Amino acid sequence: MEAAKDTIPWFGIEQEYTLLDMDMRPLGWPKTGFPGPQGPYYCGVGANKVYARDIVEGHYNACLYAGINISGTNAEVMPSQWEYQVGPCVGIDAADQLWVSRYILHRVAEDFGVIVTFDPKPVEGDWNGAGAHTNFSTQAMRNDGGIAEIEKAIEKLAKNHRKHIAAYDPRGGKDNERRLTGRHETSSIHDFTAGVANRRASVRIPRGCAEEKKGYLEDRRPSSNCDPYSVCEALVRTCILNE
Repeated sequence: MEAAKDTIPWFGIEQEYTLLDMDMRPLGWPKTGFPGPQGPYYCGVGANKVYARDIVEGHYNACLYAGINISGTNAEVMPSQWEYQVGPCVGIDAADQLWVSRYILHRVAEDFGVIVTFDPKPVEGDWNGAGAHTNFSTQAMRNDGGIAEIEKAIEKLAKNHRKHIAAYDPRGGKDNERRLTGRHETSSIHDFTAGVANRRASVRIPRGCAEEKKGYLEDRRPSSNCDPYSVCEALVRTCILNE
């Protein structure tokens, strides 16, 4: 990261997680069977759509108190799955802050008698997995006309797909095999794809960035249980240091 500091790399990490009861079932799910199909839960409101918002908001406030640059929360596609965002942060600070925020989440949930899992596919079947989508940019990408730099970075990422898959979960890609199936808003672990506003791409350029022709890219491959230091390091080595 020190070698890349002149490029001023920014990271924003979207941390997804699932809340479990003491029986290790997703919180609020029926003790036998399953809730209704996915659809109404994403960014939902109402006691029949979202569970444990008090934990989510308690964690948000605790992170603010601790000085974490937490920038938002939302209910995710699978019921009892949530997301919060850390960043933008410069360099290694993003990984530092994410790591501390995970600890805070475990502590807050503990007070409610609830378990947090960062497993990237906690429930098999027709349910979304959990990731840690990582938004990345350099000063050159954020400058006017930076879309050209974003596209160059994506070309480099395409050539190093396997290396990044190995770095993006703690088991060298084995955890992500359960999640990156090409279904449930994921790309296939076997192929690199990129696109504008495409949730099924390995790397996505947000629509606003494409329209403004500057901004950042979103690497959607990291798993929810990833080591954020490894993710940030891999992006810097490939996109900036050309390693």
